[in-house]
Amino acid sequence: MKPTRASGVWARRALFLLLVGAVSLLVLSHWVRVSYEERIVSLADAPDAPVALVFGAGLAPGAVPSPVLAQRLDMAMALWREGKVGSVLVSGDEVKPFHHETRAMRRYLLERGMPAELVLGDEAGLSTYDSCLRARGVFGAKQALLVTQRFHLPRALFIANSVGIDAWGVPADEGRSTPWRYTVRETLSRVLALGMVLLEVEPVYPSGRAAVPKG
Repeated sequence: MKPTRASGVWARRALFLLLVGAVSLLVLSHWVRVSYEERIVSLADAPDAPVALVFGAGLAPGAVPSPVLAQRLDMAMALWREGKVGSVLVSGDEVKPFHHETRAMRRYLLERGMPAELVLGDEAGLSTYDSCLRARGVFGAKQALLVTQRFHLPRALFIANSVGIDAWGVPADEGRSTPWRYTVRETLSRVLALGMVLLEVEPVYPSGRAAVPKG
């Protein structure tokens, strides 16, 4: 059966809408990426802040921080040793059974010499968005240094500054290349973050602490 002229018109319209959607997504993602780009600084140039906010990034076998997460924790420790921050807030996910991310992060820092009273833990940091909102609303963070990989910082900075935190970002992987899969993921995640900020979406646990499984 030969395609009709009408079906060809609809196909072109669908293609046009698809292209418009793709371009719009890229434009919005780029806008989020550059919004706070000047606030991404090195360890040496980081301004003083009351707290460093470290985002969770999964655990490796043995319930220890993954290599990506260990990079973040090492940078947070360096910021504290340099006197850039007074404390560290580790924000991770402990809602899943047998996935004690925040505890592993906290243990990592304590084993390397950080005083226990300077390491705060948010076990309901289920996402970058939740971590930022809870850092402001639950932990009262008004100024912070965000510690994560370079590819993640634009989104984290956009969210944090949009919800009332005067935030700067310090890359945990300065000088290292970013895998392409992270670049693709962040392109989409930045647009999602923009939508959540505009809609003022509540975090899963808007106040207090999550119910952490025992064991």
